[in-house]
Amino acid sequence: MDKYYYLVAQLPVLHFDREPALSMQDFLEETEKWLPPRKMRFLKAVSAFPEKNIPGPRTWRRYQAKEQAFRADLARWRRARKQGNDYKTTFPQSLVREGNPLEIEKKCLYWRWNLIEALEEGHDFDLDILVLYLLKLHILRKLVVFDREKGMERFRALRDRRVPGIDEEDESMGGGEPDLSAGYEQTESDQDK
Repeated sequence: MDKYYYLVAQLPVLHFDREPALSMQDFLEETEKWLPPRKMRFLKAVSAFPEKNIPGPRTWRRYQAKEQAFRADLARWRRARKQGNDYKTTFPQSLVREGNPLEIEKKCLYWRWNLIEALEEGHDFDLDILVLYLLKLHILRKLVVFDREKGMERFRALRDRRVPGIDEEDESMGGGEPDLSAGYEQTESDQDK
């Protein structure tokens, strides 16, 4: 089994809901210096939210199976709830019962984070720990989208990006921030605020 002592030792610690000191791109560039091409191809295919089964190390297969079981169980719970039926889940229902959609999504991401941390046991300097680190980076990247300021930065960057053939259409539609008050009539109670 390959050991990556130096690579793993230099990785910064990741914390849930905090911006990582290392971007996913920087992580992949650094690991490319240490891993053989076959393992790099696998690492680049890894996602915390896999759409299909990807063969890999045992720890990855365990995460993938748990993630797919979580999604399937969540879908069954939602279907039962929509039909007015009860359904006993394998995950704590408090994840999805309480809170607004953003809070629920964050709780589900935190559940995944804890799953990854449980899978880290016994893996210190091997490929598995690199896979688990990458999974955490995927979760943190998704959490960044929920940050209002960062979300606006991304919106502006996409809005300002020029795409050939669409530029003329953009200019005819006008630029600037979206008017979120369109179709909204101000009431007296709104004027007091």
